[in-house]
Amino acid sequence: MPVLHLGATVLCMHAGNAVPTMPFPRVSVSAQPVVQVTTPYVIAACSLSTSSGPFCATGQWVVGATRVLAGGLPLAIVGGTALCVATGTGMQAVASQTRVLAT
Repeated sequence: MPVLHLGATVLCMHAGNAVPTMPFPRVSVSAQPVVQVTTPYVIAACSLSTSSGPFCATGQWVVGATRVLAGGLPLAIVGGTALCVATGTGMQAVASQTRVLAT
């Protein structure tokens, strides 16, 4: 699975744009820092934000690479599992670099 980086396009399940707040700057892919599974994401423009119920505000990967680490922590990967706070739904990576793979 491709490794996620700062420039990857990640969306919540309601099409809100998710951006990592603290990518790992010591390792880069495609000239952009990688994202560890512990990196929190901020989500903007979740389509549920116009309703009176909860909406996706933040998210984080909970399952990532098992064999590739950066700074001692697993990397976030395209096929990993993520969780959004407030709704309990996931996030999905829709575009990322494809040269660096991790399992």
